[in-house]
Amino acid sequence: MAETKNWYLICYDIRDPKRWRKAYKLLQGYGDRVQYSIFRCALNMRDREKLRWELEKILTADDSLLLAGMCDRCVSRMISCNRSESWTTTCDHHRIF
Repeated sequence: MAETKNWYLICYDIRDPKRWRKAYKLLQGYGDRVQYSIFRCALNMRDREKLRWELEKILTADDSLLLAGMCDRCVSRMISCNRSESWTTTCDHHRIF
């Protein structure tokens, strides 16, 4: 039986551009980029610990890392408003007299 995957929001603040690029490239293989330093990943427990271990080899004491677990309800309510295609507005063309 396969392990259950849970959603994680992974945020990082890395001071050095070289370390930032390494972390960015590593995370691209694990999930979807939401912003430059924020990824959304579906991981089982083994993959989450492997990713955390690989990131700890890249990061130093100056850097910050946040792995926030999200429930299915949180994931379904996540809104990405920074992309033009996801920001839809309906114009009803009402007139007020």
